[in-house]
Amino acid sequence: MDPDANTLLQRLLNERPVAALATLHRGEPAISMVPFVVAPAQAQLLIHVSALATHTRDMLDHPRVSVLVTAELADAPSPQALPRAALVADALPLARDSAAYLEARARYLARFPDAAQTFELGDFSIFALRVQSARVVAGFGRAYSLAGESLAALLRGIPAP
Repeated sequence: MDPDANTLLQRLLNERPVAALATLHRGEPAISMVPFVVAPAQAQLLIHVSALATHTRDMLDHPRVSVLVTAELADAPSPQALPRAALVADALPLARDSAAYLEARARYLARFPDAAQTFELGDFSIFALRVQSARVVAGFGRAYSLAGESLAALLRGIPAP
């Protein structure tokens, strides 16, 4: 991947607040919207979701998910050239009594302070999305794939919010 595409992926994940989350729901594809934050040291994304949402049950039943993060439409000359990143990840719930949960909670609230009230509700939990691969489209005809240690290193390079 070229340096501009690396920077684009880091910028999308650091600056964009929401992603489309694709799960497998009763054998059919399903998409929902989730706010997310990057946990650079762990090379993963964090989402805070309600047990009432179908995507939460979907992730428990089938942990492999996909996430799509896009730039603003104003950032591209046409919709086909819209910068975007599609990530494949494994979704793992974090235990409320774990150090990982407390760190994830602090990181999430640093980006989304308005979510504090949902942390008081018993049906919400944090899932870590452990990114396995990424497909980055940096513009028309500029697409790159990234996986393994190269992807983890890129994610670890994202500055904390």
